[in-house]
Amino acid sequence: MQPSRAGERQAELPETAALIEQIDRVLPQTQCRRCGYDGCKPYAEAIAVAGAPINRCPPGGEAVISLLAHLLNTVESVLDPACGQEPPRRVAHIDNGRCIGCTKCIRACPVDAIVGAPKHQHHVLADRCTGCDLCLAPCPVDCISMAVVAQDWSSADATRGRRHHRTRLDRFARLPAPLPENDDRDPLRALSAPAERSRRLARILSRVREASRS
Repeated sequence: MQPSRAGERQAELPETAALIEQIDRVLPQTQCRRCGYDGCKPYAEAIAVAGAPINRCPPGGEAVISLLAHLLNTVESVLDPACGQEPPRRVAHIDNGRCIGCTKCIRACPVDAIVGAPKHQHHVLADRCTGCDLCLAPCPVDCISMAVVAQDWSSADATRGRRHHRTRLDRFARLPAPLPENDDRDPLRALSAPAERSRRLARILSRVREASRS
């Protein structure tokens, strides 16, 4: 769901912007999109500007619904079943024996919790993972699973999730327009090509030889 132009203008008003920030701080910052919006901040904007229902956040569950109802002076409601059930805290796990290094999960992760290089095994940074499940669908070999963890999601986790997500958005905002799929100018595609890997390896070996002579 995308905000309208009128909604975007209203969101820029100081009083509305302040309310959006308050709502956003109540949300759990998992960035899972189960609410139907592109993350916690867009959902907060939809609540503040368009009056979106406050019961569309499964990770937040009843606790978040109660906090939002109190903040907005409105009636509490049960979690919308269309958005899913309130889940336990989970962390992604990659089966390195099956991972093909396609980088699709890296691109899908909203908080940069997955690291790796093309054609190499990927790994999950468990302390960053919000359990959003967004890495599951893009994986072409189904090598990602979600493991339940004992620790509850905390306000400190939410703060980290918000910071990591906004850092990622800021980084993407500075990038040029994305290249079409399979475009030869795509650095990930170029780096995965055998000829490019050989060329870069040759350059590295050349530098090593020059350094050993000096």
